[in-house]
Amino acid sequence: MLSIIEQIKQGKLWDFHGGIHPAENKALSSKQPIKAAGIPHELVLPLKQHIGSRGDIIVNIGDHVLKGQPLTQGDIAMCVPIHAPSSGTITAIEQRTTAHPSGLTDLCIVIATDNQDTWCQTKQYPDYQDRDPAELIEAIRLAGIAGLGGAGFPTARKLQGGLGNVDILIINAAECEPYITADDRLMQDYADEVIEGVRILRHIIAPKLTLIGIEDNKPEAIKALEASVSEDDNIIIRVIPTKYPSGSSKQLVKLLTGREVPSQARSTSIGVIMQNIGTAFAIKRAIVNGEPLIERVITLTGEAFKQRGNVFALLGTPIAYLLEKFGYQADKKYPRVIIGGSLMGFTLPHANVPITKITNCILTPKRKELPLHTYEMACIRCSACADVCPSSLLPQQLQWYAKDKDYSKCEEYNLSDCIECGACAYVCPSEIPLVQYYRQAKAEIWERKQDEMSAERARQRFEAKQQRMERDKADRENRFAKAATDRRQSMAASGGDDAVAAAIARVKAKQAAAATTPTIKPAVAAAIAKAKAKQAASTSEANAEPDNSEMAALRKQRKLQAREQKAAKHAELMQQQQADTDQPSAQNTDKKDAVSAAVARAKARKAAQQAPAAIDAEPVTAEPVTKVNTDAAVDPKKAAVAAAVARAKARKAAQQAPTAIDAEPVAAEPVTKMNTDAAVDPKKAAVAAAVARAKARKAAQQAQVSIETQAPVNEPVTEVNTDAAVDPKKAAVAAAVARAKARKAAQQAQVSIETQAPVNDATTNAAPAAEVNTDVVIDPKKAAVAAAVARAKARKAAQQAQVSIETQAPVNDATTDAAPAAEVNTDVVIDPKKAAAVARAKARKAAQQANKAQSNIEEE
Repeated sequence: MLSIIEQIKQGKLWDFHGGIHPAENKALSSKQPIKAAGIPHELVLPLKQHIGSRGDIIVNIGDHVLKGQPLTQGDIAMCVPIHAPSSGTITAIEQRTTAHPSGLTDLCIVIATDNQDTWCQTKQYPDYQDRDPAELIEAIRLAGIAGLGGAGFPTARKLQGGLGNVDILIINAAECEPYITADDRLMQDYADEVIEGVRILRHIIAPKLTLIGIEDNKPEAIKALEASVSEDDNIIIRVIPTKYPSGSSKQLVKLLTGREVPSQARSTSIGVIMQNIGTAFAIKRAIVNGEPLIERVITLTGEAFKQRGNVFALLGTPIAYLLEKFGYQADKKYPRVIIGGSLMGFTLPHANVPITKITNCILTPKRKELPLHTYEMACIRCSACADVCPSSLLPQQLQWYAKDKDYSKCEEYNLSDCIECGACAYVCPSEIPLVQYYRQAKAEIWERKQDEMSAERARQRFEAKQQRMERDKADRENRFAKAATDRRQSMAASGGDDAVAAAIARVKAKQAAAATTPTIKPAVAAAIAKAKAKQAASTSEANAEPDNSEMAALRKQRKLQAREQKAAKHAELMQQQQADTDQPSAQNTDKKDAVSAAVARAKARKAAQQAPAAIDAEPVTAEPVTKVNTDAAVDPKKAAVAAAVARAKARKAAQQAPTAIDAEPVAAEPVTKMNTDAAVDPKKAAVAAAVARAKARKAAQQAQVSIETQAPVNEPVTEVNTDAAVDPKKAAVAAAVARAKARKAAQQAQVSIETQAPVNDATTNAAPAAEVNTDVVIDPKKAAVAAAVARAKARKAAQQAQVSIETQAPVNDATTDAAPAAEVNTDVVIDPKKAAAVARAKARKAAQQANKAQSNIEEE
């Protein structure tokens, strides 16, 4: 059976699954030879133009660079540097939009060219056949060469992986995508240099067989290559049928060798290595001429270009510069610029995007040339996409999972094997952009894998740090232990003791002693010490009893202190209760009023001590009353309040007199109307009430004077209503109501106080009057003062139980409704204890009715 190499030499070809035959449109740009695009005013060089990591910047803003001078550097195979395409000054290192389907920005070096195009010093290897392959591989890496077929894989890294592992070298010259003719024109115009680059690759890899795979739609290029190849080169030019995507790496390997690259593997795993025709040309320029990769061939095609063809464009050249120089006329309804071919290319967001190492075509189609489909319809499950897929995948299922973001299923269905050729989207009748879904899913999977790798590296670093710290800790402990051992040995040898060990032992002993000794209070410790001393002193006396006198004294003292504290608390509680009983309304009193009342009480006590004489109230003779208005009904509450006011006035007048005052009859003028113009200050009234209250208490304690109030009966009375006796319960209720009203009125402090002329009070001699107005308005503040005085007197009288208060119904008083009578009832006596108890009990209930009573007083 013939080997694969023998079958290939005999001209055998294989085929791959699927594939399409779209319109080629290559004649638009393949007729003219390659031209130079020129030097633009500004070059924008992205740091990442290949698969792998970017290099480190070794220049600064403002530096002047020469053509071919490296701008970045890296010491790994997957990192290739970039070089200055022309001489000039670095003006910026910033983010710029790059040639990527995402349209995102990347870090770029911006060079303002000087049009001098001055070269830097370079290193050449014209005798490459005498050089070691490793040296040539490093020279290729330093020249910044990456795969120019579109993938951008670092060439040096690929060559390192193929050393000693491959037996077939394939040069990819198929260039199967429509519109692109860069490799075709390069082979036609520079066939000798291309073949020289192939020879350099053969010298590095040393394969058994070298193949150049080219499609049969490039007859001129085939002739040029055949003319440049000699018999000693052992290079076979294999012409393959035109079929898209035969230029893909895996598909071309299958066509030429019949071997199939495994899923998620490279061609080197089956003994085959592949390089692009443009990469071979760049290797020749780097090794023989010493030129790094600073330019490449770009196809300018599309009906919107006036001058179509292929040009040598410097890397970093803005696409807008090429569009302007070669006559781009945009379609007003279809302004579209595509990087790449019609199937694998992508539309640019704007024209200020630079040329990179993997850019091979700029396509500017018009609307009729390449229609734009902007809508997506539902999949009809026709399976056309699966029929044309060159990787034998299931595009329909992949699109479902990619759209649903089920990336694990995408990986299960071998999404990584998709070469993004666009054949599935080309034949889809529903116009579903399948390749866009695949690209997005691949990018997301790649990002997740990068995150996982970063996390794994972080975990490894953390574990390495932990191990390092443990090793350092063990080393320190070993050093300390060794030092201690050496010290003890030296001390033992010198005959001394280990001072450190002795100090540690002493500290430990003290700590142990402190831990075992319980904590004892000083007093108890002293008592215990004394007891022990006495016990030690009396040890000689066997039958002696223990002396517990000191402990007994301590217990007795503690009991005495406890009784004193209990008595003090009891006394404090009784004082608080007494204060609450004597002054129930103290919480509502203003601070200033409390101070004034205290001062008044002190003065009253001193005055009462100086004037202890008893004050007697004599009867007053009243003038005959000709007529009393009996039609006006008097409210009993008002009558009780008026009576309390009258009694308070009498007591106050009696207390202020230093000697016994004899009340003489005084003729009062007829009163027709009360005076309501006199306003009384509420604060002064409160102070006066407090002073009177204090004087009354002190005088009652010292003098024990009985105050008697009698109604004047000297003059003949025609008729007196005997039912007008004052009810003590009603009087107490009235006093409580007046008290509550007085509190509220004192808080508002805005009620004007009106002074009334007393009408036939018990302390005056009433004159004849034509008519008495019984609708008397009771002043709330006066009523409050009177109620406070009465309340204080009632409490003191109840405590002493010695003063008997007799209350008689005055004739023609403001608290009674008098009518003509033949006899006056003078036997009514009020028990002071009962009256005080009733007043206190009903004060609480009456306080709730204060608002209503206040409104009644205001209405009167």
